[in-house]
This record gives sequence, structure tokens and C-alpha cells, in this order.
Amino acid sequence: MGRWSRLVAEEFTAWLHCPAGLRYLDVGCGTGVLSAVLASRCHPRLTVGIDRSDAFVDAARSAAPPSTHFVVADAMSLPVRAEAWDVAVSGLALNFFPAPTAAVAEMARAVRPGGLIAAYVWDYADGMGFVRRFWDAATEVDPSAAALDEGRRFTVCRPEPLRAVWAGAGLVDVATTSIEVPTDFVDFADLSEPFLAGQGPAPSWAAALAPAERDRVRDALGAAVPRRPDGSLSLTARAWAVRGRKGGRAADRRR
Repeated sequence: MGRWSRLVAEEFTAWLHCPAGLRYLDVGCGTGVLSAVLASRCHPRLTVGIDRSDAFVDAARSAAPPSTHFVVADAMSLPVRAEAWDVAVSGLALNFFPAPTAAVAEMARAVRPGGLIAAYVWDYADGMGFVRRFWDAATEVDPSAAALDEGRRFTVCRPEPLRAVWAGAGLVDVATTSIEVPTDFVDFADLSEPFLAGQGPAPSWAAALAPAERDRVRDALGAAVPRRPDGSLSLTARAWAVRGRKGGRAADRRR
């Protein structure tokens, strides 16, 4: 999934259309992809990325530009002052938070009145071509695999649930958009082998299979994906983005 995250981050930051010199919080920052794109595209005064994973934060720090800093902390309890930030963002992380509306409300607490709160998530149900085809192949071989399908588990990853989360956190001027990026593979092995890496729901499930069952899933997946004459594959990945503003005096003046 990391192959495509920077492409989505580029489109997301362009959609936000923020001026230079702002202060950003990147909540659930992972390895710092979105923070890096913010630094190159938005020229922030300051960006602070926050993630619970020490390993992710260490990786993010290793390539951080001077205006970007990273902290190990919980998205549900941000270690920042209220109304001290201009923008709070989250990339490909909202569906992993235990209570998305509470997490967005915490992001809103940190942002000044009139400030922006925005996020994007993968469309696991319909928009992730290679992931959708994997789970369809998996459930064909083993119907119990459906319980792990992110499209069923992460119901927040659709426009209306995202709007509801933003409204539930008290935000105004809420808008959503889709972001599609190409996911190209040099051959079928380039697509299928990462599913055996053992990290994440699909690879963990696949890695635990008996070799014969794993081959059956691989064959079902191979039959489901379109290939060019040279053996390469081209699919698409879609994310849904959402943004809204914190109400208050500054927001009222902006209107």
C-alpha cells in the first residue's frame, strides 16, 4: 500500500489548497509521507506528526525537513494546546482509530476557530482494485475470510460516513471528494507476492494458509485480474477525502 500513498497525498494537499506559512498537525502520521508532501507543496511554518508507533516515528524522523517534527503519542489524546494550529490532517489512518468521531473532535480541539480539519482513507469496499480482487479470491476459496475484508470492516471509508463523522465532531463547511491513482504492476508476481509478506490483514491471512490453499487463492486472483499482452497489469486505487472547518468567531468573519 505504501507504493501509492505519496501519490494520494499529493492529490489531497492540492485539494486542500492552503496558503504557505501555516501550522499543521499530521495525526496518525505513520512514516511521514503526508508530512513530507506538506513540506514540499504547502511550505508550512511548522508541521508536527503524531503516531503511536515508535518505529514509524523513528522512520519519519530520519528524513524529516527542518520545519517538521514527530512525536510518539495517541491520536485520541493529542499532546498539544487547544486552538494552537491552523490545519489538522490525517492520511490513511482514520479507519484505524478506535473512535473516529472522537479523534476528529480532538483534532478540532487543537485547531483555531476557522481552521481546517481534513483526512483521506482508502475506499476498501469498491475503489481498491487489487485489494478488492484479493478478498474476492480469498472468500471464493474460504468464505470465512470475509470477516477480515477491510471493505466490510472499515465502514467509515465512504463519503456519507465521513461526512457524518465530521458533522458529529461539530465541523462546518464539510466536503468530500474522491482521489484516484494508478496502481501499475510489472507482472502478476509484482501484485501477488506482497500479499505473502505477513504484514496487514490480507498478507497475515494469506501467510497463515497451507501451501495448497495459498496456491488456490493465487490462482483465483490470477484469473480475476486483467493483464496486458506483455504480462503487466494496470488497476486503480481510490481514496475518499473529507474536509471541514472549526466554527467560531474566526469562521464567522471568514463568511
